[in-house]
Amino acid sequence: MLIPRPTLPFLSAASANAGRTRREPVAAFTVARTALAVLAVTSMNWVPATWAQAAADATAQYSPPLRAPVEKNLYWGDLHLHTNLSTDAYINGVKSVSQAEAYRFARGETITADNGVEARLRHPLDFLAVTDHGENLGLYARIEAGDPLVVGKPVGDRYSEVLALAPEVGLRNAFMQVMRKHGPMPNLSPDVQKTIWQDVTKTADEYNQPGLFTAIIGYEWTSMINGDNLHRVVLFRDDAKLASQMLPINANENPDPEALWAGLAKYEQAVGGKVLAIAHNGNLSNGRMFSPQRVNGDALDRQYAETRARWEPVYEVTQVKGDGEAHPRLSPTDEFADFETWDKTNVAFSTPKEPWMVRYEYARAALLDGLVYETSLGVNPFKFGLIGSTDIHTGLSTTEEDNYFGKFKESNPSPERMYAKMGGQFQANRDLGAAGLTAVWAEENTRAALFDALRRREVYGTTGTRIRLRFFGGWEFAKADVDRADYARWGYQHGVPMGGDLPVADASGAPTFLIHAAHDPDSAYLDRLQVIKGWVDSEGESHEQIYNVAMSDGRKPNRKGGVAPVGNTVEIEKAEYSNSIGAPELATWWQDPDFNASEPAFYYVRVLQIPTPRWTTYDAAFYGLPVSEGVPATIQERAYSSPIWYRP
Repeated sequence: MLIPRPTLPFLSAASANAGRTRREPVAAFTVARTALAVLAVTSMNWVPATWAQAAADATAQYSPPLRAPVEKNLYWGDLHLHTNLSTDAYINGVKSVSQAEAYRFARGETITADNGVEARLRHPLDFLAVTDHGENLGLYARIEAGDPLVVGKPVGDRYSEVLALAPEVGLRNAFMQVMRKHGPMPNLSPDVQKTIWQDVTKTADEYNQPGLFTAIIGYEWTSMINGDNLHRVVLFRDDAKLASQMLPINANENPDPEALWAGLAKYEQAVGGKVLAIAHNGNLSNGRMFSPQRVNGDALDRQYAETRARWEPVYEVTQVKGDGEAHPRLSPTDEFADFETWDKTNVAFSTPKEPWMVRYEYARAALLDGLVYETSLGVNPFKFGLIGSTDIHTGLSTTEEDNYFGKFKESNPSPERMYAKMGGQFQANRDLGAAGLTAVWAEENTRAALFDALRRREVYGTTGTRIRLRFFGGWEFAKADVDRADYARWGYQHGVPMGGDLPVADASGAPTFLIHAAHDPDSAYLDRLQVIKGWVDSEGESHEQIYNVAMSDGRKPNRKGGVAPVGNTVEIEKAEYSNSIGAPELATWWQDPDFNASEPAFYYVRVLQIPTPRWTTYDAAFYGLPVSEGVPATIQERAYSSPIWYRP
């Protein structure tokens, strides 16, 4: 063992080398020899206390990224994207952009959209899940390619007939006419499905590069009961070897989400893999997404609550077909609740929405209902984190307002797209939102790490911007902790991150939170940080409150908690704005001023940017057109953290 050589206060370097001409040379040498001898005998005890402490800690790592707890990295991606393998995408003109091209585009390559316009991202994504509809997956691409497995067969003939009628009468009417003539639409044979699904999983494996880019295997389970949306995206933790062993579950055979969950359980038991589901567009479900009744008409029970919570850890809260965080009718005091709102009909545009339905369609209301269910059932069926994704059907995951390529071919960039309708017959293209993205805090950019972060809900969603957001909750955070250089590691050590449960409190007091947000370097500054709290009182009534906890430009809440608007620098005719207002980052410590230890609660953070031009305003400026009417000229992009829950 090497022992550090001490500096002896009674023997300087000069005296040690002076030689016998110095006075008392023998005595000095003797003292030095004696001291070194003592050190040799007691060397293990001599090492200074700080050194001994470090040596004793066998788990200590010199390199900070290797120390526990790991601070984790932030990764950006899209978990809901369609290509030409989805039936509706193909019928609506998306024929050239394949799954392989979708991965290439997400990794930063230039791809040509189906209308001939070249597209490229400013910054590549870190991960992508291509989630084409599992029902008749790849059918039209096979028909177009002349695949003998489908051409000349009943399934190929029927869908070819639909394809021929759709341009004239519309997609829905084409299906109705063909079914009136021939009966129910046939499905692909299991052998053909297996071949296509193997190709899908193999393609994802080919583009998966652990640590650089993650291609997640998935598909969309497309349940529509009377046109009401109950869609789920299904994501695998696994590679093609496992995921290809079971075909996508067909919602046409059973549209009940409980059938989907049973199929996912069967996959895990039979194959040994891991899988989860993500619901989206409750706003187009006409009250079904978070209904108090199961599809079979029974009330929710404990088993249902446990099963839903097991398979659906996160919810897609924002995407092209509207934002699903809150609704102004449900949250009338929330000035930011009416954002990219779609609330007129169901997903098939077949049934107008009735006012009562909205109550069971939005994430905030569902989170509140979840607290109520937990008090009666013992389990929270709606304990989900929040993410964003696109649901774009062009194969091009674009969420920037000035680089937005729409949902279908006819909403690819062109001077006409603002005046056309989605799919030629549905919602106007101008109503589409350029949203959204999923942000994941994970140890590394791999399938396993990203999947595990989704399961523990350490994720958040944005409306397309890349706001960096951290959110920790605990009982002993001090105001100064938010200024620590290592505040993230401190947050993990002394609290829980977004998606977690506050630990049981050791003493009286209210929970404390550390919040930090930084703007997207390619986008606008920040307006404010808000904490949205929901809770259930002793009478079983649910409540919500919005707290403005950090504001830019020196603004302060008034007596009622309100804050003056940040302002607006947008020049609408030019589609330009300035970061002369707002703040590049906002950070704060916050303690719940209205905490009641007997009341279950959740807390999540909403971050708002300053106003910027909407994609329709960018289009108007680029093509020299009037600004589109019926939609706002400016928007305030935002981020939604996953909640942190408190349970008495």
